[in-house]
Amino acid sequence: MEQRLSLITLGVADLDRSRTFYGDGLGWTPSKLGSDAVVFFQAAGVVFGLYGREALAADAGLPDAEGSGFRGVSLAYNTRSREEVDDVLALAESAGARITKPAEEAFWGGYSGYFADPDGHLWEVAWNPGFDIDAAGHVRLPPDPPS
Repeated sequence: MEQRLSLITLGVADLDRSRTFYGDGLGWTPSKLGSDAVVFFQAAGVVFGLYGREALAADAGLPDAEGSGFRGVSLAYNTRSREEVDDVLALAESAGARITKPAEEAFWGGYSGYFADPDGHLWEVAWNPGFDIDAAGHVRLPPDPPS
């Protein structure tokens, strides 16, 4: 298996509400490839999708679509500057997100905060001085030192 991630899909309670949050609220452009049942966004080298929560559970062969609280997963949006973290958190909040942790200096040397989207999906917004973000928005890890 190649070491890559192609698509992230969030199961959502109300597809129209989530389409509005990510599209109108955060300013993301949905792909024309979507439909009334699914919304896709190009997110640098990964496709980000929204799909009805019950339909996603059924597609995965899971009998119960319910779940709440911390899910053991967070998504992340890395910024090119420390100041951009505050801007993105403010944008998310104005679009209807709930700030779960205001931005602060991080123990690892960066600056980050968290928000939850309308379905409670957790997003970290972070500036990491060790990450390079290219013009296309791809995060590039530094090369490993020679051993």
